[in-house]
Amino acid sequence: MTTPLRIASVNVNGVRAAYRHGMGDWVDARGVDILALQEVRASTDDLENLLGSEWNILHDEATAKGRAGVALASRGKAEIHRVDLGDEKFDSAGRWLEADYRVGDSLVTVVSTYVHSGNVEDPKKMIEKYKFLDAMTKRLPEVASHSPLAVVVGDLNVGHRELDIKNWKGNRNQAGFLVKERAYFDKIFGPAGKNVAAVDGSTKRGMGWVDVGRQWAGEVEGPYTWWSARGQSFVNNVGWRIDYQVATPELAARVSNYTVDRAESYEARWSDHAPVVVDYAI
Repeated sequence: MTTPLRIASVNVNGVRAAYRHGMGDWVDARGVDILALQEVRASTDDLENLLGSEWNILHDEATAKGRAGVALASRGKAEIHRVDLGDEKFDSAGRWLEADYRVGDSLVTVVSTYVHSGNVEDPKKMIEKYKFLDAMTKRLPEVASHSPLAVVVGDLNVGHRELDIKNWKGNRNQAGFLVKERAYFDKIFGPAGKNVAAVDGSTKRGMGWVDVGRQWAGEVEGPYTWWSARGQSFVNNVGWRIDYQVATPELAARVSNYTVDRAESYEARWSDHAPVVVDYAI
């Protein structure tokens, strides 16, 4: 007998603004068991007041007030949570939050993460992004070793393949689609223990994690999860798929449904990202 588990993840681009524009209605209607948020940009008190007492909330704020911030809200309490990523000198505050949940007889680990966006015109920002990606790829095997049922969800700020960005040709030299960034994902999603020819020309050792969105959707464009504010990007569906649920093979095998909750219209949006909602049978 299995237990259904619905995990949703969304970059809210400021949770207070998202609630002003209708996020609460979506939360109330969606039947989510674990809700992962990125770019919270608010206090824990704000989260508790907005979500309500029926949610158990874990929140890791960024060092700089009003920036980043990741959270996990759940119907049941987490057994334990962790926020450490990288060495002591590396500031990952507000960008990595992992928690263990008891689902039936199983332990499920969920990570809410917000990878740096980066900027090719600011080398320091790209250095910070690569530091984070280095720390993340180092941590992933430890997460999988801790729990074979694990998933890393959130705004990873990289379009892995050409299928993940509508205008990929025009963004080849932009942060989010640089070959060096994409090569990390070749490694993460490559067959475990096998050499993988990465898009930047290097050879990586595959880690065996599963891109749930690509596994479910197949070889199609998108489905996109973020749209630029420029022009008519949302209306014309000129988007990027940069929000992921990245699962261990054992958990990925238990996916029963995957949905990107794209708003019906530009006016109906409450964030520039769409929630990624996945059902697992635990």
